Amino acid sequence: MAPWFVRRQQCLQRRLRLFCFPYAGGGSLIFRQWAERLPHNVEVIAVELPGRGARLKERPFYRLRDLVVALIDPISQLLDVPYVFFGHSMGAMIAFELTRALRRCNLPQPEQLFVSGRPAPHIVDLERLTFNLPDTELVVELKKLNGTPPEVLSHLELMEVMLPLIRADFELVQTYEYLAEGPLECPIAVFGGVKDIDVPECKLWPWCEHTSSDFSLRMLEGDHFFLKSSRNELLSLLSQDLTSLMNCRMGRWLSDKSRALLT
Repeated sequence: MAPWFVRRQQCLQRRLRLFCFPYAGGGSLIFRQWAERLPHNVEVIAVELPGRGARLKERPFYRLRDLVVALIDPISQLLDVPYVFFGHSMGAMIAFELTRALRRCNLPQPEQLFVSGRPAPHIVDLERLTFNLPDTELVVELKKLNGTPPEVLSHLELMEVMLPLIRADFELVQTYEYLAEGPLECPIAVFGGVKDIDVPECKLWPWCEHTSSDFSLRMLEGDHFFLKSSRNELLSLLSQDLTSLMNCRMGRWLSDKSRALLT
């Protein structure tokens, strides 16, 4: 089995670890240039799910709960430094449920949860199921999402390889069932696309109910795949948040150290 995690750039002065979870049909390549645009002391680790990239021959997951259970052991080996999660669309669901699963296992929690392009988990999705559509109709749905290049959609051999994975990811998303738990202790920062008709701002604000800490929501130009069209702005905002987070941690450490010297 290929590794779950991909590091594309060595981080020699690591102060924070950023795990990135992809959208449906996507893989670690989505985040291949992120390390170049984020603070040098943030280690970017892209999560490579089965069925894509170096794990193309592995069977993908069809249920989110099974995927989260499978992730707990490998990711627990990398929680030795402060870390945060970022997930877009399907990736936001994975990041959220994995955070809750780690809490149930009494494992270290992320310093912050960044979710993007996904309604709050408790909001019931009334959209029709698409994962079980015939191939031709599924391709039509992919065109509507505007996340797959036209040249890929028209490439029959390539689509024969991609459609089973996309279908599996859609099933994972569309069969998700939210179970109520207490809010997370970590802050939640949400990003949305101004022109994302499927995930409007009103479906993003309710994420605030899932944290007992700070919450923020920022809308960027673009549709559901604004993380591509507004990548520079997204990474700039993310850089600011990560820098602030690291400074706050250092401030707390210095405060604790000073308090210890006085006692």
